[in-house]
Formats: sequence, structure tokens, C-alpha cells
Amino acid sequence: MRRSIVPIAALVLTLPLLVRASTDDMEPALRAAQELFYNGRYADAAAETAKLCAANVAALPACELRTSALHFMLRRAMGESLDRKQAFAQCKDCADLLATFVAEAKSGADTARTRLKATPGDENALLILGKIDLNYVWLQLGTMGRRTGWDEYWEARHSLDKVLKANPRNIRAKVARGWIDYIVDTRMPGGTRWLLGGGNKTRGLQAVREGAAAAGTTFVRAEAGFALWDMQVREHDLAGARVTATMLAGDFPDNPDLRKFLAAPSAHVLGVTGQ
Repeated sequence: MRRSIVPIAALVLTLPLLVRASTDDMEPALRAAQELFYNGRYADAAAETAKLCAANVAALPACELRTSALHFMLRRAMGESLDRKQAFAQCKDCADLLATFVAEAKSGADTARTRLKATPGDENALLILGKIDLNYVWLQLGTMGRRTGWDEYWEARHSLDKVLKANPRNIRAKVARGWIDYIVDTRMPGGTRWLLGGGNKTRGLQAVREGAAAAGTTFVRAEAGFALWDMQVREHDLAGARVTATMLAGDFPDNPDLRKFLAAPSAHVLGVTGQ
């Protein structure tokens, strides 16, 4: 029995190094996929991340990005109709996109949960579990118009709170948690807000503003910047939204939504974005 301890201990000690090496190997391809995603090339980003996403810890960032890309593909394919059920029914590709999204989200979340059973405080696994869960919740509530995903919502909220308790400087967790505060406060009826633990629009906006202004990698700043732009449009802050969109367009000039927004006359900007 004692002989088995040595290789097991060696595996435990070297696992972080193996994960790091695998992640480093993935980084150029992952950055390329992120570039595609933030330029609005969601189908290309989904195709690239399909090559990278696998059921292991090192691949979790690619799996998270893949669920985001699939969600945005679905949202774009369904269009802006307020009748979400009809829009989905009339979309020839949407059933397959939804099925792929659900399968990928489940696989990624299960991988993160398995990691957390072994290492409960793993910041990266907690963050990505929360992000994948939120992708599922926003797709169901916002894109599909379905009132489901409550288990994922609470798991995301608790996961992000754990990250921020351990590391208040985690920008991605701060921005994601800010989105929860903002959406729960602005889009949910009073009774539902209480059931969802409450929200705070002001706090959510402030968290996202701070995230957008913080130092970080290009894509961490981009995530915060796009969140801020979306909130500014929702708040009818057109001047602020134009400033944010202009900054984002400097990094992602091919993004069609940014180009459309910046090209629109001020009086029609809100209509362009569907708010």
C-alpha cells in the first residue's frame, strides 16, 4: 500500500505544472479565438474553440469561450423579434445550436465541479463555473425567454462570491457579479428580485465601470468594456456609450455591432441596439 503513495504524491505535486504547461500551449490559439469572438465572428470563434475545448481543467477557458460564442450565434440567428418562441421556431439552425450549447455548457460545468471537489478553493474553476452557469442563465432568460436555470443562477452567484471573497481584485468575477446585480435589479419583478437574492443597479454599474478602468489583459478589459457599453445603452447614456464603443472599436474594428452603433445617428442609436 505504501508504495502507491509515492507516484500519487508525485502526481499531486506535478499536476499544477502539467496544467500550466497545457494552458501555456493553448494560449496562442485561445487568444486567436478571443480575437474572433470580440470582433463579432462568433461562428469562427466557436469553430476554433471546438478544437481546444476538452473535459480537462486546462481546457476550461476555451470551453467557457465556446459557450459564449455559441450563445451569441444563437442570439444573432434568432434576430430581434420580441416573440422569442416564434423566432426560435422559424430559425432553421437554432435547435442544433441550442443542443450544442447545452451539451458544451454541461460538460464544462461538470469539469469545473469535478475540479472543485478535489480543490474546493480553486479560483479559476470557481470563476469559470460561474461564467458558464451565467451563460446558460442569460441564454434561457434573455435569448430564449424561458424562466428556467435557477439552479445554475444560484451556483453562479455563490461561485463568484467565493472568488471575490478570496480575491476582490479578480476583474472577471467582479464584472460578472456586477451583471447579476444589474439584471436582477432592472429586469426582474419585485417578488422575483427577492427570490433571487436581490440586486443593485448602482452597485452593478459601479463594479463594471471599475472593471473596465482596471489594468488587465486586452481580453479582460474587453469583457468589462463590452459589459459597460451594454449597460450604458440600457441606461440611455448615449454619450458614455459612444465613448466606450469608440474605445472598443480601436481594439476590435471589425465588430459589426460596434460599427453599426457608431455609424447610427444619435436619435436612432437605441433602436439600432434593440433597447
